[in-house]
Amino acid sequence: MNILAVESSCDETAVAVVRDGREILSDCIASQVELHKLYGGVVPEIASRKHIEAIYALADEALETAALSRADIDAVAVTYAPGLIGAVLVGVNFAKAAAYSLGVPLIPVHHMRGHIAANYLAYPELEPPFICLVVSGGHSLIVDVQSYTQFKILGTTRDDAAGECFDKVARVLGMPYPGGAALDKLASEGDENKYPLPHTKLSGNALDMSFSGLKTAALNLIHTSEQRAEQLDVPSLCASFSKAVCEMLVPRTIQALQESGRKKLAIAGGVAANRRIRAAFETECKRLGTQLYTPPLSLCGDNGAMIGAQGYYEFLAGKRAGQDLNAFATRSIEEG
Repeated sequence: MNILAVESSCDETAVAVVRDGREILSDCIASQVELHKLYGGVVPEIASRKHIEAIYALADEALETAALSRADIDAVAVTYAPGLIGAVLVGVNFAKAAAYSLGVPLIPVHHMRGHIAANYLAYPELEPPFICLVVSGGHSLIVDVQSYTQFKILGTTRDDAAGECFDKVARVLGMPYPGGAALDKLASEGDENKYPLPHTKLSGNALDMSFSGLKTAALNLIHTSEQRAEQLDVPSLCASFSKAVCEMLVPRTIQALQESGRKKLAIAGGVAANRRIRAAFETECKRLGTQLYTPPLSLCGDNGAMIGAQGYYEFLAGKRAGQDLNAFATRSIEEG
């Protein structure tokens, strides 16, 4: 089954062709990074306009790269939630038109489910159930993947997402957008123990997380250093911040793994590319004898292939959408 998959939830226009949920025939991306660097972050209105400009040609490119014609497409999958509403609407409207003109089913896909499904493309042997940590610019979730289309949130952030914190701290440090990647690179040169940063303890669900206090502490440290004209060891601050985020994510995810009785652990999302976090999970899973699945860096960020992978399993589960499909800025992964 060949699925044409569309992703436009933020600042990457992506169209891919995926066969049977596991094989990438093409994965074309039009990045807006250079444009948004001018503003230090994503400008939603500009992102939406650029999606409109890129998406039609990108779909033709995806078909050409896959060496397929329009007649070879069996279904169209699209991210319909969550994301920047204007950006998501561009992809949804394009996908609705494509499905209608091709006479094929339209499959709505939750963006976070897509990130999890990126692991299916990298690991053909991976099947649910397993635990997955999904960490991106807008989300931090510990998820029990009970089946390909059934998900239960075990823990989540109560305020900021881990990725948003990485980007904000990097921006204040003067790093180019996207800041999280730049911060991760510089962190490898620093002393992760030089700047002690707080670890928030929450009442209630022990698997929930909070990053706002950590972000504020890092920003205050930066501003205080500037006001006092003190030399800030930027690589060490980056390393210390990465360590603090890691120590929020990893123990909770391992606790969820052990409490659930699952034998497999996956990570997904843009922050899954962070070297400190990946290394910590590798160490813990080796200690526990647990199989760890980490997607390649090319599948950590937003891409169309992950939407095509999840779209296949949503299709098998009977999920379809009509021409009344709408976009949603927020929606739980459990709702789908």
